[in-house]
Amino acid sequence: MTLKACPRNANVMADTLSRLESTIRDRRSADPESSYVARLTAKGRGKIAQKVGEEATETIIAALTEDAKALTGEAADLLFHLLVLLADSGVPLSDVLAELDAREGVSGIAEKASRKE
Repeated sequence: MTLKACPRNANVMADTLSRLESTIRDRRSADPESSYVARLTAKGRGKIAQKVGEEATETIIAALTEDAKALTGEAADLLFHLLVLLADSGVPLSDVLAELDAREGVSGIAEKASRKE
């Protein structure tokens, strides 16, 4: 069943990501000694981006090993670090979700071809 087919699941997912985004936003200015988000933020956007890349690689490896539990955990890590990167870049999750909504129903091939190079 897709999220589209079950709006309740889509709402739960959006609520979860929204709460996480809010927590990340609050923790960015916390004490780096007590907050991983603050510590990562203090290291700069390059380090945050590096962590996104590492988590993406770990997600790919988990997918290729066909370990659903590992893939679930790595996907959660990837989403978390992506939200930290978005927060550091001043891009709200709502902008990303709006972009996804705008692409809905458009062929991936057509959407990619429409981008300016």
